[in-house]
Amino acid sequence: MAINWFKYSAPTTFYGLAGKLIPWFAWPAVILFAVGLYIGFFVAPTDAVQSEAYRIIFIHVPASILSMFIYLIMAGYAALGLIFKTRLSSMMASALAPTGALFAFISLWTGALWGKPMWGAWWVWDARLTSELILLFLYLGYIALQASIEDPRRADKASALLAIVGSVNVPIIYYSVQWWNTLHQGATIKMTGTSMHVAMQQGMFMVLAACWLYAIAVALSRVRSIILEREANTQWVKELPEVKQ
Repeated sequence: MAINWFKYSAPTTFYGLAGKLIPWFAWPAVILFAVGLYIGFFVAPTDAVQSEAYRIIFIHVPASILSMFIYLIMAGYAALGLIFKTRLSSMMASALAPTGALFAFISLWTGALWGKPMWGAWWVWDARLTSELILLFLYLGYIALQASIEDPRRADKASALLAIVGSVNVPIIYYSVQWWNTLHQGATIKMTGTSMHVAMQQGMFMVLAACWLYAIAVALSRVRSIILEREANTQWVKELPEVKQ
């Protein structure tokens, strides 16, 4: 039997679907976080060059990757909401922003912890570090702009423009180590292969998958709250068991 997926593009039906999906993403995220971090910090061997300090990559690299991808997804949802006037798209963009900001902050914070033993400084105005900092400001700007405009539709339009324009910064972050002479090392894992130990790869990919699952679970949970807030005056929301209580 064919499933009409388009019906879930409406907040009315997506609210229930999101509630059912959250546990399926949340629990695997917890398990993968635990296993991935255990492998990264206790099983993976010590790096010959960076010693034990390299282990920060098991948090830093997944957080950095997610901070960029979430922004692109957020900008994509914002563009869909702006072009097609779909309410759920704008709500999803709003739901993703805080999680993206969190990952951008973790990326910068862990980068500072890694940079101190490697470079001798907590912060340098390196191209990649600076562009990642700009990404955090873009997230915070999006959230602030949403909060500063009372009318949700006007807020969605204004923040969508900011998200779309700001997406130009993502490829700058990614290619900064190739375009400029930076202190930040290049990509360790490439299409042509990697020199990383198998245990290092396993730990990193597990944490990366956990971050993805966590981001989806939190976004689904947050979009449910946004739906309840924006649809508070509708009959279907008033009839929800959790609202009646």
